Amino acid sequence: MTIMLKVDDLSVHYGVIQAVKNVSFEVHEGEVVSLIGANGAGKTSILRTISGLVRPSAGKIEFLGQEIQKAPARKIVASGLSQVPEGRHVFSGLTVMENLEMGAFLHKDRDENQKNLKKVFDRFPRLEERKNQDAATLSGGEQQMLAMGRALMSKPKLLLLDEPSMGLAPIFIQEIFDIVQDIQKQGTTVLLIEQNANKALSIADRGYVLETGKIVLSGTGKELLESDEVRKAYLGG
Repeated sequence: MTIMLKVDDLSVHYGVIQAVKNVSFEVHEGEVVSLIGANGAGKTSILRTISGLVRPSAGKIEFLGQEIQKAPARKIVASGLSQVPEGRHVFSGLTVMENLEMGAFLHKDRDENQKNLKKVFDRFPRLEERKNQDAATLSGGEQQMLAMGRALMSKPKLLLLDEPSMGLAPIFIQEIFDIVQDIQKQGTTVLLIEQNANKALSIADRGYVLETGKIVLSGTGKELLESDEVRKAYLGG
């Protein structure tokens, strides 16, 4: 199986605080891989470092065989990697349509962008219904769909999702995870960071458990769901 993303011995510091400690993992093409762990475990720091928003203090990140740990974020996006940040961060004051257009800013082919837009609207029909509405007036679940749709406008090979279910009503949580599975079926590889361990592992091909910046467990999604350690720590078992 083709290795799409390889993180090797990654460390991240914020001043004297080490947020990520010698982390190594892989994401294979076509997979959903979940990183789970409590708040402060280092999950978001790992994603931000992969995206080029934070520089590692040590270690190597390879995407499609190319080292990217020193590359600017813009170049990383252009190479086929896109992130949906924690908290959604839609552009208020811009319409839904304008937010989606921002996701395609690196792609100048108008016909291709229109095809991508149609795919996004097919996947998220509510966004088409609200395309002229200010993004800030959408519900939390709709804003999450918009953030995901915006990321998909760049046609990523690998989609990084940071806590997509955070703050959402249960009905939207299930819908978001259904959408993640649909995105995978359509050919996009997904690296998912999520506190809802049960949901994340139930759709994951493989998973890694983070504690205080280190990977302490790994396995298939099914293996981790059935792990006594994971159940006690994250699933209330």
